This record gives sequence, C-alpha cells and structure tokens, in this order.
Amino acid sequence: MSQKYFIFIGVMILAVLAGNFAYPDYFNKGVDALNHQFSWKLPHFWQKPYVLGLDLQGGVNLTYQADLSTVLDKSGAMSGLRDVIERRVNLFGVSEPVVQIQGTDKLVVQLPGVKDVAQAIEMIGQTPYLEFDELRDEKESQQILEKIKEVQAAQEKQQDITKIKDWELALQNPYIKPTELTGKYLTKATVVFDQTTYKPQIQLAFNTEGAKLFEQITERNIKKPLAILLDGASIIDTSGDGKIDGNDLYAPMIQDKITGGTAVISGDMSAQTANDIARRLNSGALPVKIGSPILQETVGPMLGSASLQKSLWAGVYGLLAVVLFMIVFYRLPGLLASIALMIYVAITLSIFKLVPVTLTLAGIGGFILSIGMAVDANILIFARMKEEIRQGKALPLAISEGFSRAWPSIRDSNINSLLVCVILFIFSTSFIKGFALTLALGVLVSLFSAIFITRILLMVVIGTWAEKVKWLL
Repeated sequence: MSQKYFIFIGVMILAVLAGNFAYPDYFNKGVDALNHQFSWKLPHFWQKPYVLGLDLQGGVNLTYQADLSTVLDKSGAMSGLRDVIERRVNLFGVSEPVVQIQGTDKLVVQLPGVKDVAQAIEMIGQTPYLEFDELRDEKESQQILEKIKEVQAAQEKQQDITKIKDWELALQNPYIKPTELTGKYLTKATVVFDQTTYKPQIQLAFNTEGAKLFEQITERNIKKPLAILLDGASIIDTSGDGKIDGNDLYAPMIQDKITGGTAVISGDMSAQTANDIARRLNSGALPVKIGSPILQETVGPMLGSASLQKSLWAGVYGLLAVVLFMIVFYRLPGLLASIALMIYVAITLSIFKLVPVTLTLAGIGGFILSIGMAVDANILIFARMKEEIRQGKALPLAISEGFSRAWPSIRDSNINSLLVCVILFIFSTSFIKGFALTLALGVLVSLFSAIFITRILLMVVIGTWAEKVKWLL
C-alpha cells in the first residue's frame, strides 16, 4: 500500500473523530442502543459543550464609567479595575464572562446566563472579600469528592443535577472550608519588611472581635495550614508563574496559637504587589470608583435561543448551497471538494470547542464566511487543474500542477485575510473580535483542508481510477 493510502486513512480517521467531537449525539445514541441491547458498557464519546456568548445564551451587559479625575496612572487604574472585577465575576460562577476596557475610562462587563441583574451589579461593586480557610477533616472531604463524582456523572449523561440529593456539596472546595474570620474584622493592612530577608510582607491588624476569632482559629489549627484568600483566590502568587489562578494557594503552617490580633502574609512577592494588596484591603473598595452602570442591557434566553437557531440554519443552508454549486459546476472534483468541506466544518467546530471560542452571532457569521473562502481555494485549484488537462497532461500530473500553480494565489489571499483579522481583533470591540477570531481560525483550517485534504482525495480517487472517471472531470 502506497503512502497516499495511509494518509487517506489518517484523514478519514481524523474526520470521524472531529465529527463525533463536534456533534457526539448520534454516536452516543448508538452506544446507548448497543449497551441496552447487549448489556455492554461502552463509553460515550467525550462531550464538551460549545461556549455561547451573551447574544446566544442570554444574560446581562453592563457598561461602567470609572472616575479617573484624581488618578495619575489612568491606564494602570483601569487594568487593575478590570482584573478585580474579572476575579469577582469568576467567583460568581459565570461561564465565560467578558470584562474589557472600552476607550479610556469605560469598562464593559458581559455576563452570559445571568438572570439576576441586581445581584450581578451588587457583586461587581462590592468590597474585596478576605477570608481565612482551614482544612476539612478526611470524612468531610471524602463526602464532597464523592458528590462531585456523582454530579459529573450526571452531567455527562445530560441529567438534571438538581435532582441529586445535596448536589450543592459539589460546588464546595473538598479540601478547605471558610472560618468565621473574614475581612470585615480587619482594621488595617500595612506593608512591612522582614528583618532577615528584607522581603516585603503584609501585616494585618484585626479589631477586638477579630483578634479573638483569630486566636481560636490558630489554636485549633496548630501544625496545620491556614489558607488566606482574597476574592476567592490565593492572596499572592505561590506558583511563580506571574499570575494568580487555581494553581496557587497561600496556606502558611500554624506553629502556635497567635494572640494580639495581628497576622503577617509573607511570600515571594514584589513591593508593588504587596502595596497593591494592602491598598485594596485598606480602601475596602475597587481601585477606582465606578458607581452604577451607565448602560444596562438584558438579553432574554429565548431571544438568544432564537438567534442561535437562525444562525445555525443560515449556516446549514449556506453549506448546502455551496455543495450544490460545487457538484453542478465541477462534478467529481466538486463532490470531493464538498467532502473535504464537510471535514473542514467538523475540524473547525472541534477547534471552537477545544480552544474554547466563545460563539456569538458575529462569530458564527465569521465561520460561515470562512466556508466560502475555503471553497474559493478549491475553485482556484480546479481551474488550474482543468487548464493542465486541456494541455494534454496526465491526470496525476495535472492534479499536482494545479495545486502548485494555484498555491501562490491561495497563500496571498489568505495571508491578507489573516492580517485583517489580526487588526480587527486588536483594535475593535468584543463583538467584532468574535468575528475576527472565528474567521481567522476558519481561514487557517481552510488552508489545511484545500491543500492537504482535497489533494489527498483527488490523488486517491482520480489518480487511481484516472481513465474511468475522466468523463466526470
């Protein structure tokens, strides 16, 4: 078996995997039928939902205007404001929120799936939340871990998790739990320097009630770690990767009962970071004042669902129209290009799931446009190929020459499209960014589809049965 057949088999395997990943429902229904018929335990194909934007899922769009009248570093203040609010909306449990700076003093917050607008506004404007978490006992941790597994299993089967008893346990951290001590007992946060290492530290001072709570907590946690969290995340970067995320947890070991109502936060942090944390804790507010949103828009889930259905049908009709055009005008090469186009769609949708790309109406529009651009490449190739055939060249050679001669035009046009996508993504709003991102990904995959997938299909089908299919060219 020659190399082209191995490549062809690899392409078909990729197509099947991408198709099932993009839309696993049919495969999983078949698995369920086999499991039911023969009492097998075949696993389902991996199910990962598409991430839908505000206009498709419904939710809340809020625009805030920051008061920068007394701020010297306006850019830094807006960046800090964005970071704090982004952490808070993530803590709120919003799926794929969008928080971005617009202009010099405006901040746009998009919260897909959020129904309670008042709660969202209150959450964004609240003061920083400082908490001290202690270890759970082994029995309690095991109970939560088992509940998490139970909920995950229900989600994989697309079942209603709210019907599971105590399903809320799955939302909790299985290893640590909050104590009674929070930031409301804090009176002052001060940056100090270690006398030995000269590294910056943050010294926390509590009021009388907070001092008693801290003494009780440290007494019952001697020789145990005590986690310190700010807005639901580690208060400092402990992993050394330059950002605070789920990989970080600041949890110093308690050596003895601490009296006096003071605590010290130490670690590998810069003086600037220590000052920023202390400033936020002392001010009890966001880095700059934002007040109430100047623009508030609510998109209902029914409107989002209707938009999604219309967008999907537009894509289906467009794809069918392209396939019909290709088969009518280019016959067998058009049919093979249509097969390559279907593979292209499956691969692109799979990438959208894997990245993941937040799909919006504009994003779906960019994807549909990329389908047309993928066909353009095939048309150029087929036109060149027919010229070679008219000159009397053998079919395998005509195919090779057609691709070689069409490649410069395909390359240049797609590079121009990618440059436009990059410019749109950098300098435009989030609505246009979705269009630019899906179009750019579509263009990149279309290059692979036209130059690689279409070519291998032509080489296997036409190259193998050249004389039998010549009349279909």
